[in-house]
Amino acid sequence: MTDAKIINDPVFGFIKVPRGLLLDIVRHPLLQRLTRIKQLGLTHEVYPGAQHTRFQHSLGAFHLMSEALISLRQKGVFVFDSEAEAVQAAILLHDIGHAPFSHVLENTLISGITHEEISLMMMDQINQDMHGALNLAIRIFKDEYPKSYLHQLISSQLDMDRLDYLRRDSFFTGVTEGNIGSARIIKMLNVVDDSLVVESNGIYSIENYLTSRRLMYWQVYLHKTTVGCENVLINALRRAKELAKEGSELFASPALRYFLYNDVTAETFHTDKQALDNYIALDDNDIWSAIKVWQQHDDRLLSLLSSNIINRNIFKVEVRDVEPTDEELMQLRQQLSEKYNLSCAECDYLIRVNRVQKDMYNPFDDHISILYKDGTLKDITEASEILNIELLSKKICKYYLSYQRI
Repeated sequence: MTDAKIINDPVFGFIKVPRGLLLDIVRHPLLQRLTRIKQLGLTHEVYPGAQHTRFQHSLGAFHLMSEALISLRQKGVFVFDSEAEAVQAAILLHDIGHAPFSHVLENTLISGITHEEISLMMMDQINQDMHGALNLAIRIFKDEYPKSYLHQLISSQLDMDRLDYLRRDSFFTGVTEGNIGSARIIKMLNVVDDSLVVESNGIYSIENYLTSRRLMYWQVYLHKTTVGCENVLINALRRAKELAKEGSELFASPALRYFLYNDVTAETFHTDKQALDNYIALDDNDIWSAIKVWQQHDDRLLSLLSSNIINRNIFKVEVRDVEPTDEELMQLRQQLSEKYNLSCAECDYLIRVNRVQKDMYNPFDDHISILYKDGTLKDITEASEILNIELLSKKICKYYLSYQRI
């Protein structure tokens, strides 16, 4: 028997997963659940190739972590084998708590708890299944281990999570401008005073990385059509939840039914085992199956919104620099009311306003340090000749007004 499993990945080629703890994690049902959850939710409505899964992303991030460990060890950074295995386990599990359709279900079917908190609960469950084998991985994931750079490899400005999803999402969407030199960046990583730094030879790769990241956010992740699609789905789930509260009978899988007919909060997850069990059972298929059937529901709003999703009748989206006024929204409700013969209150389900704020780089948060040959360190904003700190750290705020086409 070979000492590793080889998995063929379209982005990085052959990925080697050692037998033992790491392969056991890959084969665990909770990680296999991610094969049924798309990485980019409804982005395929804009970029049809964006059909890849969170499982593929987890494997890609694991591969980059393996490469980073090799590179750091070659530079004399001492990492115990147990630490290397633990940080690889942690990156495999970093997205395990994601719900279907990315963040759509947060604050619609559940409230007061993030997917990161649920990830930790699921890690604890796997750890119990594996008799404590993930104790060190969980400590590193929570940044409770003395070697902080190991946590930075999982969560920071230059973590393996970001390096994979930017490269992978660029590949599958076909947005080639978002492609980054992940291999070059990893080769340039080093550790100084327990912090990840980038050697000065890699400065151009970092400049490209930050620019590409900004482009991917506005051209892919926050593309107005993607936001419009997600808002239709959010409003459909909100309407279904409202109908469930009123006692209407809705088609739903047992897992989805639990979240529709119960108010599920952070406290529920900590007091009712059913919450986590049903969350684990939930994937993209539950939502799609329900939406397909809801097209025929007696409630006109739920039927309309569900048909919108299935037939790609996306909300019209206007991107603005200032927030829509109350008068403007009231006028829009009245127009929708006349068009669809609904009350103004019901028309709230046909409108949604998103406030989106994003900066390219925050030097006061988790910054990127450039290491020079004489041992001095400079922040990327000081070291770069082309990146302007004011431009980099400027928070861009936009308002997305989405509404049913009139």
